[in-house]
Order: sequence, then C-alpha cells, then structure tokens
Amino acid sequence: MSGVEQASGNGDSVAKNGKPIESVWDYPRPPRLDPVEWRIRVFHGDTLIVDAPRAVRVLETSQPPAYYVEKQYVNHEYLEQSALSTYCEWKGPAAYVNVVANGEVITDAGWYYPNPTASFAPITDHFAFYAQKLRCMVDDEPVDPNDGSFYGGWITNNVTGPFKGAPGTLHW
Repeated sequence: MSGVEQASGNGDSVAKNGKPIESVWDYPRPPRLDPVEWRIRVFHGDTLIVDAPRAVRVLETSQPPAYYVEKQYVNHEYLEQSALSTYCEWKGPAAYVNVVANGEVITDAGWYYPNPTASFAPITDHFAFYAQKLRCMVDDEPVDPNDGSFYGGWITNNVTGPFKGAPGTLHW
C-alpha cells in the first residue's frame, strides 16, 4: 500500500483513502477498541459475505487493525461452525467459522468471541475475517492481509508498519 499526502491546513499526513496515517507502533498494548463508521465488505469471489455500515477495530501494537462487524451484517447462509478455537490473552476464547460459498469451503475464514473478557464485551458475537482467505474492503478500498496466517489484520493505505506476522516476527 502507498499513497501518503499532506493534508491542507494543519500539516497532518493523510493517505489517499482520506484517513489519517497511523503507525501500528503507536497502537496500545493491551489493545483498545476503536468504533469506525466505515463500510466493511467481505467477499468470496463475487459472493458477498459481509456488508456492514460500521465496525469496531481492535488496535494492538505491531499489528494491523482487525475489523469486527455486528452479526446482523453477516450473511450466515455462507457460514458453518469450525472445530477450531483459540485463546487470546486480552479477549478470551475465540470460536471460528468456515465460509462455504461458490462450491468451496474456506476453512477457519473468520472468528468471533462469544464470551469475551469484560474489556472487550462490545465485540461479543461480532465477526472478523481473514483477508488472507477472503477479499475484504474498507469503504471502497481493497485491503491487504498482514503476512502470516495467525494475525487477521487488514492493511489499508493509512496504516503503516512494519507489521508483526511475517516469519521471524513472532517474538517482537
């Protein structure tokens, strides 16, 4: 991703997508929630899985934001429960879903927290999806996935790294 421009007036940098430049190294640890009024869409091929008018981003040091959307904006017709579960030290136990669309099963393509820790209660039953496995968009901007298969962050023009997730970054 590229495209930093100077904003007129105050000297702050903005990206071509019109959003302020953010470094993942300025994100906090423990992570924080950041509600945004940005349109979130997730596709498998031409099949629309998610179309949400807003999301909650989880911002954590060294990682691109993960976008969580309310379950009402997810087309559950294309989801099936996965057997996978993981545990996040901040958010608690996560459950996973497969996406079944276009004659394919995309294993563990998304996840959610049915019973997160108190600090992350606002994302209860919100879904997040891997840009490594699906085509994801913020407003009308296609996102890039972060490297690796563990972190589900979405890289947009306004988010800068380096990002945790590539080989050799696990212990950053």
